[in-house]
Amino acid sequence: MELAISPSALHVFRQDWGYGDGDSVRIFVRYVSGGPEPYGFGIMKDEPMDPAAVYRSDRLTFYIESKDIWFLDRNKLTVDERDGDIVFFVSQ
Repeated sequence: MELAISPSALHVFRQDWGYGDGDSVRIFVRYVSGGPEPYGFGIMKDEPMDPAAVYRSDRLTFYIESKDIWFLDRNKLTVDERDGDIVFFVSQ
């Protein structure tokens, strides 16, 4: 499992979301609907308890807890920015 955050996503987290030096950002799995893709990703400022994947850049720490790693099934998660929005891409 690999976690990557694009430079443009880092910019959005700092400029639009107000995250600053030393902040930890948790990426987690959440139920979003009963449709064909019932799960998605959420983001919140939090402190790691049992991180399975960690990405550090520009004095920010991004992580996914062990309890949420099942959703990625050994794939790579890339957090990026498109038109000012944070988007998630899962790839092998």
